[in-house]
Amino acid sequence: MFDFSAAASREHMNAEKYTLRKELFGTEDLLPAWVADMDINTPPFVLDAVKKRLEHPIVGYEEVPESVYLAQIAWMKEQHNVAFSLEDMFYSHSVVASMAVAIEAFTQEGEGVIVQTPVYPPFFHTVQKLGRKLVKNPLALREDGAYGFDFEDLKSKITKDTKLLLLCSPHNPVGRVWRREELEEIAQICYENGVVVFADEIHCDLVYTPNRHIPFASLNAHARDISLTAIGVGKTFNMAGFAMSSVAVPNKTLREQFYKAYEKVHFAQGSVLSHVAFESAYTEGKEWLRELKGHLYRNYQELEKMLQQYEGLIKITPIEGTYLAWLDCHGMWLRDKELREWFIQEAKLGLNAGLGFGREGSGFMRLNFAVPSDTMQEIITRLQKALERYDKD
Repeated sequence: MFDFSAAASREHMNAEKYTLRKELFGTEDLLPAWVADMDINTPPFVLDAVKKRLEHPIVGYEEVPESVYLAQIAWMKEQHNVAFSLEDMFYSHSVVASMAVAIEAFTQEGEGVIVQTPVYPPFFHTVQKLGRKLVKNPLALREDGAYGFDFEDLKSKITKDTKLLLLCSPHNPVGRVWRREELEEIAQICYENGVVVFADEIHCDLVYTPNRHIPFASLNAHARDISLTAIGVGKTFNMAGFAMSSVAVPNKTLREQFYKAYEKVHFAQGSVLSHVAFESAYTEGKEWLRELKGHLYRNYQELEKMLQQYEGLIKITPIEGTYLAWLDCHGMWLRDKELREWFIQEAKLGLNAGLGFGREGSGFMRLNFAVPSDTMQEIITRLQKALERYDKD
């Protein structure tokens, strides 16, 4: 059994979500619930593997051992029924870096890259910084508060100059775990139009029953042939600080094209300590992850239960995966700037403003509930008291 009721403090450890409070929110007097890492201790078996490696007194250049990729390949096969091989795998320090390489590899300046908003901000920022045309295919918000793909809009947006689609699966921030039939429709549209798919599947392990993550590359031969898959341990095991992920590119032609752009960056082989941490997570992490997901979903349910009392003000988007709650705050009738300030000043919580995920995020806020039980109770208490005051005004 693993204990998720409490965790080590990050207040004075240079953690991004704490260090940047004053700069981003104008005050230190709030609980940060924004950056998508967990305020939960990294698994003990990962830390033990790093300690063991440090018993050797030389920490120099090392290649990524084959065993590291083999551990990840075995995990993906067992957990998600997708088959990758050693030759498919590339080291990367982050999914965003991998995305930038894919944009460079498969598009030219001025050509179109599709993003499905609201979405993780680097999806559109990276496209724009690299001089590509941003093509928005907004998700469709259904009456039940959940999101789906807008296939007709997607078809209408594709031209001869549209070369790449950035797929977020599971989706950050709306928490959708895409169904097979939804992904198959995306695959068919992209295959017929010669569009490569970069599938960011970094949240693939954080999916709640009865939902199941379907890797894009596992759909069919066409999907496998037109896609790259970005995966890693950063989200699953709270290991973002090890700065290691991977990209799987099964199609030989795409792999060679990707490699040309990849080589220009000189990714090298990453950190020695990251190698052992990465492998230990995949070889020893199954039970820890099972218990973690139970804890995370209980956090979500407690937040959901409290917000049901105030659904005229805030509605929580139904979640299927990730540890990021997408809060529909339109009932508060506040402009986006006012909404952000209300969470800071009244609730004393530092959240991501929905507008940062694209225009379609206006009126929403994103709350990270990957915290220990005691912290979750504090978040809920702060938000509830603020909503009580707001409801009385």
